[in-house]
Parts: sequence; C-alpha cells; structure tokens
Amino acid sequence: MSTYMAKKETVERKWYIIDAAGKPLGKTAAAAATILRGKHRPEFTPHVDCGEFVVIVNASKAVLTGKKLEQKFYRRHSGYIGGLKEVSYKTLMATKPEFAMEHAVKGMLPHNSIGAKAITRLKVYAGEAHKQQAQKPVPYEI
Repeated sequence: MSTYMAKKETVERKWYIIDAAGKPLGKTAAAAATILRGKHRPEFTPHVDCGEFVVIVNASKAVLTGKKLEQKFYRRHSGYIGGLKEVSYKTLMATKPEFAMEHAVKGMLPHNSIGAKAITRLKVYAGEAHKQQAQKPVPYEI
C-alpha cells in the first residue's frame, strides 16, 4: 500500500465563510489558517498547496480577550534610527480591523512560498456584506 500524495492540479478548492462576530480574534485566525493551509482535509500533503478559500466577515466585531486592547501593540520599523512605529490594538481594531485579522492569519501560516500563495486566498471584510456570493461559500463553525 502506498501513501497518497496530492497534486496541486487535482485539488478542488471550496469556499468557506467565517463569521468573527463575538469570537476571539486569535481563534478565528487559527481556524482560517487551518483551512487556508488545507490541514482539515484528509488528503493533506505538507509540500503541496491543498488549501481552500476563506471569507471572514464582521472582523470589526471580533473580540480581544483580557487586557490585549490596551496592552498589545502592532509594531513596525522603518530601518532608520528612531523609526519604530507602534499602534495599539484598540486603535487598530477601530480603524483597520481587516488588517488586524489578516496580520494574525499571516503569522499563523508558513513563511515560505506555500504560505504566500495561501494568504492570497483570504478575503476579510469589516462588516456583514461581502463580494463572494457567486462562489456560494459554506459557513464554517469555530
């Protein structure tokens, strides 16, 4: 008996929709990363991109547990002296909740070409409305 190895040409991709309203940002991001990577499928193959499409709605209604809203920061550095920029998650969730969700999901994907391809299949929306009705996404419960 030989081990089944998936091929990228034979992978059929489905669309899933995740509602983040009232759910923790991290748990929502972890579920999305699992689907994007394809680890929920029985034919998962580590070196092949077996993932599927994910639409996350209501990203602005995702919650951060504990004191993360006040104590957690998104930081980036320009590379120059004194070039550290930081934004608290309270401000980030109020202004750009889609970016906060994408950033969380991207950190949970592998940092290679498979992860880079997988992040392109993620669509995040702050509200309830989305543009993927034609793909008929299936609801995914966390």
